[in-house]
Amino acid sequence: MSFLTEGSGLGWQIIVELLLLGSITGFLAGLLGIGGGMLMVPFVTLLLSSKAVPPQYVVKMAVATSLATILFTSISSVRAHHQRRAVRWDVARLLAPGIVLGSLIGAQIAKALPSQALALLFAVFISSSATRTFLKKAPKPARQLPGTAGMLGAGGVIGTLSALVGAGGAFVSVPFMTSRNVPIHNAVATSAALGMPIALGGTVGYVYAGWFLPDMPAGTLGFIYVPALLTIAAASVLTAPLGARAAHRLNVEQLQRAFAVLLYALSGYMVYKAFNG
Repeated sequence: MSFLTEGSGLGWQIIVELLLLGSITGFLAGLLGIGGGMLMVPFVTLLLSSKAVPPQYVVKMAVATSLATILFTSISSVRAHHQRRAVRWDVARLLAPGIVLGSLIGAQIAKALPSQALALLFAVFISSSATRTFLKKAPKPARQLPGTAGMLGAGGVIGTLSALVGAGGAFVSVPFMTSRNVPIHNAVATSAALGMPIALGGTVGYVYAGWFLPDMPAGTLGFIYVPALLTIAAASVLTAPLGARAAHRLNVEQLQRAFAVLLYALSGYMVYKAFNG
């Protein structure tokens, strides 16, 4: 295992590419309210594929790095939601223990999975997200939130799936909460708050999962590619507020549909990587 060692080969080209990716990811997250992992994982996979990274580690490093960026990017989002008193902290506290445990477990499952299977799982994740955008399907409120044991189990599912695809969990937690009569604005805000335990558990899990593996490239901490983490996080934190402001001036619904088309294309790329990686 090596950590930003000399000779890591981090040239100016990849720095520019990572800054561009972080800037676009942050802007779109602020504009459309989407998780950066849907963009980050495919593009980091593409970047790492062109570097001296063993093929069996590429997708896992991309997922792990995407998940770790949430440690930085979720802070400003949670603060904004908290100031509007939109976060259901009572719900977050009940889900968080299961989420941390699930994220830790999810990272170990990702380590055990073949890279092809992980790439296919991610492709299914983003294509289903794109389909929901087109159909505008939302679960109908039908039940109340479960008890402590049920919330622990729900948190475990959210954390595990989030760790497997490198995302903040909104794709599972928001439908779960809205189907249990939590208003959508509270569900979105609470999901943002849950990004921190997801990222914390997942980051620790991926560091441990990749710590003792042979042939890991320079600049890694477990499965996390540290140069990409720091560069993308710095850029996305700066551009997310710009996207949020632009959302008030642009037709976001049309942009969401255009973004859904991009997600289908990225899903196709991940399928390609699964069979030709």
